[in-house]
Amino acid sequence: MGSSSGKVLPEPSKNGYFCLINYVVNVKKQETDREKCKEKQQAWLWRRRSDRRASRGGISEGVKESVHLEERMTNPNAKFRAKFDPRVTARYDIKALIGCGSFSRVVRAEHRRTRQPFAIKLLEVKGREGHEACQAELGVLRRVNHSNVIRLAEVFETQHRIYLVLELATGGELLERVVARGTFRERDATKALMMVSSGLHYLHTLGVIHRDLKPENLLYYHPGQDSRLIITDFGLAKDWAVRTLCGTPEYLAPEMLAQRPCSSAVDMWALGVITYILLSGSLPFDQSSRPRLFRVILRGSYSFHGDPWKSVSTLAKSFIDCLLTLEPECRMTAEETLKHPWLVSMAACSSNKNLHRSISRNLQRRASRASSRCPSSGSTPGSRISMRSGSRLGVSDRSQCLKITA
Repeated sequence: MGSSSGKVLPEPSKNGYFCLINYVVNVKKQETDREKCKEKQQAWLWRRRSDRRASRGGISEGVKESVHLEERMTNPNAKFRAKFDPRVTARYDIKALIGCGSFSRVVRAEHRRTRQPFAIKLLEVKGREGHEACQAELGVLRRVNHSNVIRLAEVFETQHRIYLVLELATGGELLERVVARGTFRERDATKALMMVSSGLHYLHTLGVIHRDLKPENLLYYHPGQDSRLIITDFGLAKDWAVRTLCGTPEYLAPEMLAQRPCSSAVDMWALGVITYILLSGSLPFDQSSRPRLFRVILRGSYSFHGDPWKSVSTLAKSFIDCLLTLEPECRMTAEETLKHPWLVSMAACSSNKNLHRSISRNLQRRASRASSRCPSSGSTPGSRISMRSGSRLGVSDRSQCLKITA
């Protein structure tokens, strides 16, 4: 009645079992004791540091420092949250850092009462120039209210900082969505461009020029297929007839490089560059150096050679040609783009061919070239497929433009 072999197995030793349990418990207890000891050592070091500061600047100051240090131990974001005004943190729970710029940082936050997600842009006001730039962006955001333009919820201002509470776009950048789709046809491009054109038409009606329109600044509100596309980042936005040279080099209009007065037509040129990228995955003006890049832009030298342009419709190419026109007076306006046959028909006359493979391959090639040119950037080929050019214009770029156009 036991096992089929007829052998009787020896009963396991209860003493051995309990010894094993005791051994495991003792090991865990030793590990816990070591952790507690380590925490006590850290706390002692913090108290010693705060005591030193207290002896220099008063006991209350030392106590505050000790509290801050303990918060940093328990919460890694405490150091960053300390930068926010108490009025902001009282209303919003700061979750994570999602973007960084030269004079700004963007965090994901949540309204404490409604639990609605927001993006908070922290602008550092440094000097008169920094203050004017912050006020310019704030002035634009306070005026706009359109489904395809980022919306401002509220503002908090201090002497050295401005906090812009903006709607949070979670659907990703325009080109990220293109790559992630798996299929991309001309009809998909017209849907995106219709929304961008609608937003631009609204801005230009208000007399606002974006001046830094590019795929990275076009974000989907949510991951769904029916998401609206939003124009963001108004850090360089200005009113009509500006002459300052600024923006991202690959998207600059010829009149900006020539130091001529600029109008909303500079945004339409940038839209032409974006359309070219959207349909091919490559830039219309792409050179290894800034001086060469500026020269080809000033000449308006681009072509529809290579893959996948043979599969792209004549109407789509006509749309690009009407935007990449050297003379700003002859360039299509935002209102005219909305009436262009290619957008109106939603590319009904196109071949309906899937352009996704060619677009992804061209984006990948450019990402590889960019990383090989600038290995210190830390990006690896394929780690992030986009058309990032790295930086906006600097002082050296402006001097190069003056030499080229002289």
